Amino acid sequence: MLGTVPFPEGMGGSVYFSYPDSNGMPVWQLLGFVTNGKPSAIFKISGLKSGEGSQHPFGAMNIVRNPSVAHIGISVELLDSLAQQTPVGNAAVSSVDSFTQFTQKMLDNFYNFASSFAVSQAQMTPSPSEMFIPANVVLKWYENFQRRLAQNPLFWKT
Repeated sequence: MLGTVPFPEGMGGSVYFSYPDSNGMPVWQLLGFVTNGKPSAIFKISGLKSGEGSQHPFGAMNIVRNPSVAHIGISVELLDSLAQQTPVGNAAVSSVDSFTQFTQKMLDNFYNFASSFAVSQAQMTPSPSEMFIPANVVLKWYENFQRRLAQNPLFWKT
């Protein structure tokens, strides 16, 4: 499961996530699967609904009730079985790579941070030792960067 040893031929792993319900009982939800052809995936779990479980192979396991511990389960199964399984709706594999996601979050954070200091020209107090950048210039940079990132996530390398 560390990626150093492949699955046996014709096999893959169903990936499940469990968070306890209000009684502390684990509720397993199928996120998706990994195979030798797709050895890793990033699953979104922020939109999962608590208490909505799915069929899973972990029913006979003796997991101690704990109201605040999450579990990840991997069930090694035939590839044919994996193809027939349906993950929970909100656990879609992220279609955006982690760098693009990070860059987008960083842009949003910078713009929100810079905008929180915005004042009108009438509110400004003269300070000869400080430079001021108009908010519309930051917004223009932000929009241009987002557009270029959407067109080519690696544009910054050139």
